[in-house]
Amino acid sequence: MLKWADERHCLGVEEMDGTHREFGALMEALARAGDEDFPFLFQKLVEHTRLHFAEEGRLMRLSKFPALAEHEGEHFRVLGDLMQFNRNVRRGRLPLARAYARSGLPEWFEIHLATMDRALAAHLLRASQPA
Repeated sequence: MLKWADERHCLGVEEMDGTHREFGALMEALARAGDEDFPFLFQKLVEHTRLHFAEEGRLMRLSKFPALAEHEGEHFRVLGDLMQFNRNVRRGRLPLARAYARSGLPEWFEIHLATMDRALAAHLLRASQPA
């Protein structure tokens, strides 16, 4: 389960940091959710992630981020995984989605944030500096 910590998770780009905080809060809520609340929260996570990734894609395009293809490829893969898990959740099959929400997704997020998102944030911060 993800335990949000500003000193570890914040990248210095408020637009990204706010979205990441929301993502972390949803993952924490899912990890604690009972069977009754889990499907609703998982759907909420899928929708949040879709918007989250679309916004990062917008930022990458606007700033001409050189690693856009690799970063978006990772987003597409994870969103595809979430959508597949969500199909099973809607059918009442929760165990695999629960395991992914408790460990797989938080583990991926920690790595993605520390590598791809940190590189994007550094790029955005450099691009925002006056020439």
